Amino acid sequence: MTDYTELSLADLRDGLKKKDFTSAEVTDAYIARIEGAAALNAFITPTPDIARDKAAESDAKLAKGEGGALEGVPLGIKDLFCTRDTLTTAASHILDGFHPKYESTVTTNLFGDGAVMLGKLNLDEFAMGSSNETSYYGDVVNPWRRTGDNATRIEAGKVVGGLTPGGSSGGSSSAVAARLCAAATATDTGGSIRQPAAFTGTVGLKPTYGRVSRWGIVAFASSLDQAGPITRTVRDSAIMLKSMAGHDPKDSTCIDRPVPDYEAVLGQGVKGLKIGVPKEYRIDGMPEEIEKLWQQGIDWMKDAGAEIVDISLPLTKYALPVYYIVAPAEASSNLARYDGVKYGLRVADDKDNITALYEKTRAAGFGDEVKRRILIGTYVLSAGYYDAYYIRAQKVRKKIFDEFQEAYKQVDLILTPSTPSSAFGLGEKKNADPVEMYLNDIFTVTANLAGLPGISVPAGLDGQGLPLGLQLIGRPFDEETLLRGADALEQSAGFTAKPDEWWV
Repeated sequence: MTDYTELSLADLRDGLKKKDFTSAEVTDAYIARIEGAAALNAFITPTPDIARDKAAESDAKLAKGEGGALEGVPLGIKDLFCTRDTLTTAASHILDGFHPKYESTVTTNLFGDGAVMLGKLNLDEFAMGSSNETSYYGDVVNPWRRTGDNATRIEAGKVVGGLTPGGSSGGSSSAVAARLCAAATATDTGGSIRQPAAFTGTVGLKPTYGRVSRWGIVAFASSLDQAGPITRTVRDSAIMLKSMAGHDPKDSTCIDRPVPDYEAVLGQGVKGLKIGVPKEYRIDGMPEEIEKLWQQGIDWMKDAGAEIVDISLPLTKYALPVYYIVAPAEASSNLARYDGVKYGLRVADDKDNITALYEKTRAAGFGDEVKRRILIGTYVLSAGYYDAYYIRAQKVRKKIFDEFQEAYKQVDLILTPSTPSSAFGLGEKKNADPVEMYLNDIFTVTANLAGLPGISVPAGLDGQGLPLGLQLIGRPFDEETLLRGADALEQSAGFTAKPDEWWV
């Protein structure tokens, strides 16, 4: 009997169109897996009834030879995307009870192509975090565990001793890795697609800023946020991006240009391409396993016919400081709308003291990390420090963009590690210096600051048996070349490992 949950998105799509199986069969298989994996806490709101109804609609279309590009394929939706009449929380207490009366553009596109929504996926609160430990709805658990680890177990329905799936899109990465959905939507502000993908042995694609509409996505940092997919294969990412992308007049930052057939470029290889290797990404203290895998990736690309070019990106060292000025500043502005008046949580209802309503609602509704970033952002935007911090950071950000543009005069793609380590244990860094947690984004934030497309591809296992990823960064709006390179990397790596199902 076929285990539908082991099929890639591409195989599901093709099998459904050939009527080898039905969307109802596939959807029921995923719903059963979700119910059996509650301990991973990947979903905030499973939507089995909605999924079954949509699967029935898809089967009716498929029976007539009709349907969209994703007809009948079950997906998970990060709970940052507004979904009409379905609870949308951004993993925050302050959005309790929020049922949008509108649909995000991304989910509109996906559902218009026939995708089935299995539910809303957990994340770091307002996408602020690198370990999925800031969610009001609890930590998400990585389905991977270290080789020989018998300490990670389930007690009273909860996981003890688990690993982080990365963040902020930890629910998306965990669900895809654990076969709880065929693919998932995610968002990336400083690495929140690529880092969790690397931690879970999945593929994470961050498109160029402006390639995918942000309308209907709960905002964190508007000049950095970008939606993209987390999938099992590069081909699946190409299929998802084709459906998610497109011009949207409701989003003034969304670019009006044709969306290519990304799947068509796969298999073209990298022969003749120039791959840049930036020396500044060889950071002090980087584990030898990461360095070794990076070199292996260089060798794979060279063997596939690419030319390797050593490049320099000296402003990389300023990327994290710039990011942690710009992102909190924009978060401070964006989160000012959550005041307990129009929607979500309301702690006090004193009409004669609106200030108390604001203060009590925000104090109860926001978690510690969100409060930390609001305070940082408010500080750098304040009258005495705006020029010294925010304006200065924006100037450096422009220089980082210019530096990448110069690099792309020499190369077609840039190859780096995705993360400075494999997945770490839940609780290991949460209560330490927050800056240590922020360092998880060291290889990924530059792509967000410069608005570039990037992808993480699973490339091997470390000595603990945990996944490691390699990252490619491309030119703006050149996702085709990025996916060509990722496809070649995937073929060379031949990564087929998956987690043992200890949580069942």
